[in-house]
Amino acid sequence: MRVMGGRGLRVLKRGGLPVCAALLLAGCTSMPSSGEVRKADNGQQADADSQVRVFGIPPHSGESASEIVDGFLEATTSGEPDFATAKKYLATNLEHTWDPFTGITVLSGSPQSDGGDDTGPKDASTTVAVSGPKAALVDAKHAYQPDTGNFRATVHLVRQGKEWRIDALPNGLILSAADFHRIYHSVNMYYFAELDSDAERSGTRQQRLVADPVYLRQQQPDSLAATVAALLAGPTDWLSRAVAPAAPAGVRIYGKGPGEGVTLDDSQHLRVRLNKAADRLGADACVRLADQLFATVQAQSSAKLLSAEVQHADGGTACSLPSSQAHGYGSANQIGSGAGQYFIGAAQHQLYELTPNGTAAHPVRGQFGSAKADLASVAVQREELMAAGVKSDGRQLVVGSLTDDEPFQVSTLTSAAQDPRNGLSAPSWDGFGDLWVADRNPAVSKLYVLRGGTGAPAEVDVPELEGRVESLRVASDGVRIVLVVDKDGVKTLQLGWIERAGTQQRPQFSVMGLRDLTPNGESVSSVSWAGASQLVVLGSDVGGGQQIQYVNTDGFVAPAVASIGEAVSVAASEDTTQPLLVSNNGSVYWLPVDSNWKKVTPKGGSPVYPG
Repeated sequence: MRVMGGRGLRVLKRGGLPVCAALLLAGCTSMPSSGEVRKADNGQQADADSQVRVFGIPPHSGESASEIVDGFLEATTSGEPDFATAKKYLATNLEHTWDPFTGITVLSGSPQSDGGDDTGPKDASTTVAVSGPKAALVDAKHAYQPDTGNFRATVHLVRQGKEWRIDALPNGLILSAADFHRIYHSVNMYYFAELDSDAERSGTRQQRLVADPVYLRQQQPDSLAATVAALLAGPTDWLSRAVAPAAPAGVRIYGKGPGEGVTLDDSQHLRVRLNKAADRLGADACVRLADQLFATVQAQSSAKLLSAEVQHADGGTACSLPSSQAHGYGSANQIGSGAGQYFIGAAQHQLYELTPNGTAAHPVRGQFGSAKADLASVAVQREELMAAGVKSDGRQLVVGSLTDDEPFQVSTLTSAAQDPRNGLSAPSWDGFGDLWVADRNPAVSKLYVLRGGTGAPAEVDVPELEGRVESLRVASDGVRIVLVVDKDGVKTLQLGWIERAGTQQRPQFSVMGLRDLTPNGESVSSVSWAGASQLVVLGSDVGGGQQIQYVNTDGFVAPAVASIGEAVSVAASEDTTQPLLVSNNGSVYWLPVDSNWKKVTPKGGSPVYPG
């Protein structure tokens, strides 16, 4: 058995070349090389690795069959977008038919090859097996999904002249996890949500752009065009039932040359020229596509876009969207203008708000700030005008104002549980101003939505749920929801998308497509949205050790951030410039970007951001 990696690759690094040469080799682009991970940790290595350019080595004369397979696999890890060197290992019949873009098998270590070395000098063919433990799969739409188990594939080789060449192998790539994350980076595509009954609500705030992360190659002749092409190809399979496609089927970028169909000039004006299939786009649909293009490209660009223009195949303008109009559906609108940081005081169980950029806090205005608030958990509306809380008995849900002293409105939703730990969960507001909460009573465990926070509770169907919902957080887009689910004492992290049906008078809600995002070997105790397609998760392993980690909605787990003792809960904002909040040992701490934990006074717990 052979482990790939013995042949070696030509590696060019910034440390071994003048900076200008390294930049020319890597290609100049405004796209970031890593996803949304924002803490100073091992994730910074990805930025360093993005400056590394790897070149494959073509086959040498007299190499054995297994050496040819190893060389081919190594060549596929190079920065060549057309895999020109890797194709030199292929037989003539396969060179033009092998498709590296159908998907990627990501292995936890390097691929191992076995066989093919016991052939005689006159043998015309042989086989080599490639194997290894799987870490993830990436499909043809660039969607990443963790996967485990053993991988094994057979590579067939024939003699071409006197040399071995590969004449049969599976389409797609086989990469180690290290090579995959060096070559590919996470990019958010943005699609409009299918809101069904909620689409009837008036106002542009009811339009929602939803982030759909995919993995694209970092070193490409035109990374901007690759991003736009991925958007036009449509959403990933998991999200496809919850969002609308970016454009009708068949719409593609005009032309094939770099810079021919997608340009971004020095003034930050984006122009996307489409093929004739886009001529059937109506005016409204064209503007929606421009908004999706604007949000997708802006999320990857280090400079602020000024406009996004969609062009016909003949170069004429189909529609143009200036930046002043492009933010109506974007994340800033969904999140709301508030960036308040809140927690429940330890002494009187009332709601406190942190002072801006400080470690001191004061009670909020109104009943939530009263010494008689008696709160066990709380959720602040995204506009920070209202809040909802669960009383310390776990049975009563109250809603009230953060701007006046009016009494609490007591919800009709109550729990019959006698133990507060089995009562109502901490609530969560979505981007529509609706309130989500779970009743954890083992006898009747259910999930509910309250329109406007005070409407009649509507039960939510979760057909794939196994266990009870322990806690929940709804994304600002109102489409995605993350659940901590308790089954037989093990708490897992489940992500689903929200299906809305019925009418305004009789709304119906379901949570569909549950996917397990639990970091391997951990039990999850707390979760919060921490970006457009990212969560921050507090979990513990089988030995009881705690970790705070960032987990993407596709399941990719980033390195752990700095630990802080025995934490109880964690909170973050979808605005990634805001600090991380943690409840630990009866106090709240916050972690600014690139800084250390700071303790907040007075004592308290259950920190939250609006949402």
